[in-house]
Amino acid sequence: MPAFRQVGEKQLPNPVLCMAWSPKRDLIALANTTGELLLHRLASFQRVWSLPPSEYTGKEITALAWRPDGKILAFSLGDTKQVVLCGVEKAEILHVFPMQSPVTCMHWMEVMEESSALSSFYNSEDESKLFLPKLPTLPKSEEKSDEILNLLGEVRLNILVLGGDAGFVELYAYGMYKIATLGGVSGTCRSLSLSSDLKSLSVITEVRSADNNPEICYIQLDTGLLSDCLPEVTRMARKFTHISTLLQYLHLSLTCMCEAWEDILMQMDLRLTKFVQEKNTSTQVQDEFLELLLWGQSRWEGMTAFLQFRFGLKKLGQSIESSYSSIQKLVISHLQSGSEALLYHLSEVKGMSLWKQKFEPLGLDSAAIEGAITAVGSFSLKANELLQVIDKSMKNFKAFFRWLYVAMLRMCEEHVPPELNKMTQKDIAFVADFLSEHFSENEELFDRKGKYFNVERVGQYLKDEDEDLVSPPNTKGNQWLRFLQESTHLKESPLLFPSYPQKSLHFVKRMMENVIEHCLQNPAEVIGKSVKQAVFLPLYTVPESSENTPRLFELPSLWNDRKAKLHYVVFCMPEISPSKLYILRKGTDPNRHIPNSMTSIDLSHHLDNADDNGAAAQSHYVYSCLDARFYDDEMLTVVMQGSEEQNSWRVLAQLPLASSLNCETEFNWQPNLRLDQQTSAIPCQDLVLGNQWRELENMKAQFVAVNGIRKVACVLSANLRHLRVFEMDVEDEDDEGADSQNASADQDGLDATMTSQGQGEGSLGVEGEAEEQGRDEFLKPTEHLESEEAVELS
Repeated sequence: MPAFRQVGEKQLPNPVLCMAWSPKRDLIALANTTGELLLHRLASFQRVWSLPPSEYTGKEITALAWRPDGKILAFSLGDTKQVVLCGVEKAEILHVFPMQSPVTCMHWMEVMEESSALSSFYNSEDESKLFLPKLPTLPKSEEKSDEILNLLGEVRLNILVLGGDAGFVELYAYGMYKIATLGGVSGTCRSLSLSSDLKSLSVITEVRSADNNPEICYIQLDTGLLSDCLPEVTRMARKFTHISTLLQYLHLSLTCMCEAWEDILMQMDLRLTKFVQEKNTSTQVQDEFLELLLWGQSRWEGMTAFLQFRFGLKKLGQSIESSYSSIQKLVISHLQSGSEALLYHLSEVKGMSLWKQKFEPLGLDSAAIEGAITAVGSFSLKANELLQVIDKSMKNFKAFFRWLYVAMLRMCEEHVPPELNKMTQKDIAFVADFLSEHFSENEELFDRKGKYFNVERVGQYLKDEDEDLVSPPNTKGNQWLRFLQESTHLKESPLLFPSYPQKSLHFVKRMMENVIEHCLQNPAEVIGKSVKQAVFLPLYTVPESSENTPRLFELPSLWNDRKAKLHYVVFCMPEISPSKLYILRKGTDPNRHIPNSMTSIDLSHHLDNADDNGAAAQSHYVYSCLDARFYDDEMLTVVMQGSEEQNSWRVLAQLPLASSLNCETEFNWQPNLRLDQQTSAIPCQDLVLGNQWRELENMKAQFVAVNGIRKVACVLSANLRHLRVFEMDVEDEDDEGADSQNASADQDGLDATMTSQGQGEGSLGVEGEAEEQGRDEFLKPTEHLESEEAVELS
């Protein structure tokens, strides 16, 4: 009976560029050449959802990485130089941030180190909920609001590492906040692995040598500052991630306000302007309205046409009031709540920055944070100013439309209801002041906007323009402002937030975002400068045969052994030793010496399988390694190819590392030579397979993706379109036999569905697959992705 159990197979219409298993669920993400992102579940390899490419994000996916909790998927785009965070549950884009250069590789790791300081922080991290109200959900038009608030994820620190061309490497805490920008890395990054103790970062780069030949090199960067200040880094990163999330929440709130501000609010301005231009009256419209107010009639024919236009003044007034009310609610419940939360978190960060012994080495600048607090205060003042403008506008429009509606009825000789016919002297004065303030002609305004009137005052606050407000608030007679101007001590006081009365809400928001972004940049620069190169090892020159291979699948492969605190590198040198697999080990602490740091595995093998009738005739094989990935700390999964006479024979195998690394011969690296120039001195061990291998029939297998936690593997063919999925651990033969029957039944159903690509696609919580026997299912029919029983691992 062959090892490993095949549970799915698929022929895809487009070549796959990269694939990655979820760390917590039996889900695999695939990115193809069209820029489409696919999510498949293990059983029968059923497609769960697909995220098509878009002009907004991009069409050239260059790398994939899962957040350690399996709820967020990150992918990078080369054509638009962006990184996208996608929600796994609904295939929704939750966050997008730009990069300076295209990302070529990424790695998302979780910090596993523990300390008493961290434990107390984990327990107290939600203290803000005691002081701040829960942020309300945005209107249904912006369904992403809940997901945005969930971007924070777990409190335990996780870091997304991004690498690109010209030694470009950046670290993002929680996938949101840039915590370090690294320099001094030579070449183009091909692979990354940050150790779980944060002591070092392993990087595989492609460097151009003096003779312009590409060389593969291993670089280890000392990130000791992150490790030494782990509690402080976690606190700072968590706070800044809160801040980044709140900024996005405010942005979506402002978007909802702009949607609530409808074009109908412009009708008064546009209609009055149109009548003035068409009738070409010599008198001011303000005078005509005042004449109508005082005498109940007007000599201007345009006034009669305006009032008799049956658009419905009453309906227009109700629409304006409804829009104003919606904007008012959004300002009070969303903008002000978000601003208060921003001030709270920034104030805590300022307190952290004043603890110089702990946080000054991380680059927290109290002056920059104070500037950010001031900018948020100015934004709050502008939001409060908008509330006052809305309140005044609602009162003005109510009185104005009430009077205008009555005037229309009288001019049309219609019955005026008694409750509308009562108008006191105070009401008349109020309408007169409204007409005087809003209906005066302004030649400068006409030149800029093409109209004479600006009755509607709210929309100018919601326009994303750098120009000053057309009608700024009237501050004449404001006793507080006069007191500030006359006071020499308070006039320039840092305790008072500047108000920017001439600017829009959008302008002040962008200014606030720029100040906070500058505040966030300083720690990334300081931490980045502390990172130093500890190890630089040139491995081998890039063979010409691999120039057409997709770089996302190319070896070397990196792995971090958390328990032993080791960095592993596995690679091949087909031009030098085609039948050998090489393993390099380095301690996560750059100063730690690791014995037997360099070893190799001889892939020549004598098969010993008495159950296979053809084994006697095919007893000896010489393999070459096509792909190798770390299954876990103790096992390596490889795809091997037979020698030239058995070229079509491909094997999927599990190689135990213990026997390969148990070598007493020490390799002495010559610092002035590449590794491929001294391969004869590398200790070599024999291949140990046992029964942990399987022939891959009728498939030109080339690449593999594995997940040792979920005990699964996905093999990809050389044409990048043919996939097979395996469960790697089979407990006993009885279960194996039952599973094989189920796998055959699943395959029969698969053959029927493969004819129509996309059928059977559904959500993660919907029944769409036959139940498997012999092990727990990935998701049962009634199970939802958020079910902790299916998610959490012991």
